[in-house]
Amino acid sequence: MKEVTLKINDISVTVPEGTRILDAARQAGFTIPTLCYYKDLTNEGSCRVCVVEVKGARSLVASCSAVVAEGMEVYTNTPKVLESRKTTIELILSNHEKKCLSCVRSTNCELQKLSLEYGCDENRFHGIKTPVTVEEDNAYLVRDNAKCILCRRCVAACKKIQSVGVIGANYRGFNTMIGCAFDRSLGAVDCVACGQCINVCPVGALSERDDTKMVIDALADKSKTVIVGTAPSVRVALGEEFGYPIGTDVEGKMVAALRRMGFNKVFDVDMTADLTIMEEGYEFLERLQDKTAALPMITSCSPGWIRFIEFNYPELLPHLSTCKSPQQMFGAIAKTYYAKVLGVEPERLFVVSVMPCTAKKAECALPSMMGEGGAPDVDVALTVREMVRMIRASHVSVDTLVEEPLDTPLGFGTGAGVIFGATGGVMEAAVRSAYYLVTGKNPDADFFTDVRGLEGWKEAVADIDGTKVRVAVAHGLGNAARLLDAIRDGRVSYDFVEVMACPGGCVGGGGQPIHDGCELAAERGQVLWGLDAAADIRFSHENPDVQACYSEFLGAPLSPLAEELLHTDHHAWTMPNEGAC
Repeated sequence: MKEVTLKINDISVTVPEGTRILDAARQAGFTIPTLCYYKDLTNEGSCRVCVVEVKGARSLVASCSAVVAEGMEVYTNTPKVLESRKTTIELILSNHEKKCLSCVRSTNCELQKLSLEYGCDENRFHGIKTPVTVEEDNAYLVRDNAKCILCRRCVAACKKIQSVGVIGANYRGFNTMIGCAFDRSLGAVDCVACGQCINVCPVGALSERDDTKMVIDALADKSKTVIVGTAPSVRVALGEEFGYPIGTDVEGKMVAALRRMGFNKVFDVDMTADLTIMEEGYEFLERLQDKTAALPMITSCSPGWIRFIEFNYPELLPHLSTCKSPQQMFGAIAKTYYAKVLGVEPERLFVVSVMPCTAKKAECALPSMMGEGGAPDVDVALTVREMVRMIRASHVSVDTLVEEPLDTPLGFGTGAGVIFGATGGVMEAAVRSAYYLVTGKNPDADFFTDVRGLEGWKEAVADIDGTKVRVAVAHGLGNAARLLDAIRDGRVSYDFVEVMACPGGCVGGGGQPIHDGCELAAERGQVLWGLDAAADIRFSHENPDVQACYSEFLGAPLSPLAEELLHTDHHAWTMPNEGAC
């Protein structure tokens, strides 16, 4: 590739031809601020905060869209540039609802950060403001257009990453607003509840629905036994909000913090991830032996993915595994098996999950996810961000806590359960146990690692004692759409497919901590693979809590009771527009 040499603030730098000025500046050691730009997603130049001076140019240039040229001389911090940026930010602030003290993004807001850096006067410009319109009539997300700065990042994420494309710019000029076509609500369109739009929003215009008060009220109710289960990826993301390096495993401190907040029992959803592998593994082997069964079998752990296939590929619904997600298995087992172990009436158990995902909020509210008497198996699903806010509000000093172990019997997860949080992890865990179920012996735990990594669509062949199993893995719904198109059109053929709605899997979920335009799925996922490698038990079928659950309660995988509690008909999926879990 041809290279170009230019100067940025009199520093010579050589970059590939076609590089944007903004990226070239970073290579030279200069960070150019922007509100609309997001790496590999959008570079429309709509916010104009990233302007720079280019020698010979008639006006300031948007560095996120302009490309370099040989001999170009760029200046990123001249008085003219700084004054332009300050004025632009103040104009944005003039139409922004500045409720910073009560905003969930306060201290983690890109607009707030730039305003402080440039010494902006938020009241410099006055005039008519965009009308306040708040959409909160769904189970998972709140949109406040009075805070929206029209950067269109959410639009790009919905369309380009997730291939959903249900939001866009409505109206024109000063009346422009981001929303669904014909002003419909998210519950009335094909929104999959993935929350990726929240993760790319630079301000507080988008946030998950806040269900923390429901949990606080339950913790204060002495008639209830409140239990909590945390997803595999939570332990490698939560610590980021308390000053730990990206990806630090804070499981022990997290357990200690949750106990101090008042939770009666703290469990690990890794256990029901292992349970999912058992049910899914037996289901897969049954399908392989049944010549009439729909293959490939496709995983059903990700509720955003389930929503996506229902809307866009209904003809492929029979290919879905009937297994519930680990979250829903956790709730179902907690309110049946664990209630008996604890000697507590199921109606007195209040089950909370902490998930990296906003779609989990909608999932636990589904009619098909209700237990006996119509009560939800999972009462509340919190995102990692919500749990962080609760810990802070409780003034628990996470950094000073001594690590504590999870409770039993639902607190033990294997290495196979841990890697559920990263793309490819479900497939690798399933193949490990499938090998055992076919041969009666364990393979080397690392005998099949071909589906690791962040390539959007991966395929491999797993050799299970001579039986060749063709598998594929996709993460991010845009990649899933390409994969399903190929399956539907007969261009590819597989036996088993894993799909995760979010880029990188749960480690990149729509409920994870947000870091100013950073994508951290790779760093978090790598830690999960390391935890698996260091685990004493790396096979789901060897989980002692899972074995006890079968021997004492369920009987066997795919037993009538297991079918009743752990499986569902995904054809019956609905997304309620209102109501809580």
